[in-house]
Amino acid sequence: MFNWINTYFPNIYTQGWGGDFGWGTAIWQTLYMTFGAAIFGGILGLLFGIGLVLTTDDGLTPNHALFQIFDKVVSIGRAIPFIIMVVVISPITQLIVHTTIGATAALVPLSLGVFPFFARQVQVALLGVSAGKIEAARAYGATNWDIIVDVYLREGRAELIRVSTVTLISLVGLTAMAGAIGAGGLGTTAIVTGYQRFQNDVMWLATIIVLLLIVIIQFTGDFLAKRAHHK
Repeated sequence: MFNWINTYFPNIYTQGWGGDFGWGTAIWQTLYMTFGAAIFGGILGLLFGIGLVLTTDDGLTPNHALFQIFDKVVSIGRAIPFIIMVVVISPITQLIVHTTIGATAALVPLSLGVFPFFARQVQVALLGVSAGKIEAARAYGATNWDIIVDVYLREGRAELIRVSTVTLISLVGLTAMAGAIGAGGLGTTAIVTGYQRFQNDVMWLATIIVLLLIVIIQFTGDFLAKRAHHK
């Protein structure tokens, strides 16, 4: 098997599995950036999404000024292209992780880049929860916290899983873009090693691995959403 790869795809074989630029390292860096940013950006996005739903005029705790702050932060965050955000917040990245290069440094712009998108998705998902169930919970004396946890998050869990799946897939694309500017991962392998060095076999294999990762995330998300929907 390895002899066949070495014969017909020598650049893939030369890349190796370990080391700073091996396939195993690239895959690990992509997964690290994707799920690391999903945790930090996801928490921030969930908080902002819930805040948008609660502070709207017909929310549990209407607050026009606070809603405008949440809304403007999310809207502006979504409007900034990721490649520009990486450069603009580089001083913040340097302050937090003491470097602007590498997979760990990429977590900062990735988290800030994905949270506005996820926040808006969470807002839409939670607004889809039946108003009748919220009113019924109020009638039974449920507190705002009870309604958030037991009505909004529980009733909207299937849709929340779906939007989380979409967000994870978007993050995979952002990690590839981050990789092209020095963050590592499959993006660096495809663009820097493959495309710029005319190693087409490396570029295509990196692309195929990214596509497989996206397919796995989509399949898993659909499976979990269907299970949550029937509970």
